[in-house]
Amino acid sequence: MAFIAPKRKLFLAMAGNIGSGKTTAAKMISQTFGFELFDEPVIDNRFLADYYQNMKRWSFTLQLEFLIKRVQHHNLISRVEKSCIQDRTLYEDPEIFAKYLHGLGYMDDRELELYFEYFDRLNRDLHRPEKVILLSASNVSALQGRIQKRGRVEESGISAQFLEGLNAYYSVLPQILEKKYGVDILNIDVSHVDIRLGEGQEMFLDKVQSFLQ
Repeated sequence: MAFIAPKRKLFLAMAGNIGSGKTTAAKMISQTFGFELFDEPVIDNRFLADYYQNMKRWSFTLQLEFLIKRVQHHNLISRVEKSCIQDRTLYEDPEIFAKYLHGLGYMDDRELELYFEYFDRLNRDLHRPEKVILLSASNVSALQGRIQKRGRVEESGISAQFLEGLNAYYSVLPQILEKKYGVDILNIDVSHVDIRLGEGQEMFLDKVQSFLQ
């Protein structure tokens, strides 16, 4: 089947829990529809390894690092002429990770308040994504399997309980994106689907094309 790129420039972003397949999906969409790809700034993150060693010490610092990197992506995307896809949205950090880490006691009230002050100021004039694709995965064991398969050493200690907690926040993300940020969202359950191959890939790309058009 031939897939058709959008006729106008679109800013599309991927969302989903750790190990849900966002990076794979983003690369597939980039290659299929000709979108400029903006990878999640994980590999060059200065604090990620420290964070997984001591979350209470480094959660606030890590969230600021991600915020700055994603804002940089938004500024670049606003200047690129072709359609762009961003691997993980700007909004997951404040609406999911910062709130979750605060709830776990890894960020105190002052840090959460300061983080949101930074977010609100930096987000004020940003070009927002028109559309977001959320990859949902209620099967936490599937997430853990994907995390183990990609073999990032710093992620080796992520527990099923931690992923389940994140999933609770992701369950309400579609409403937040639509009502609070005015972003159109497509939610795809990938718990039991391999979007990389065969029928799973065709199903995924069909849904993406309909969503983009």
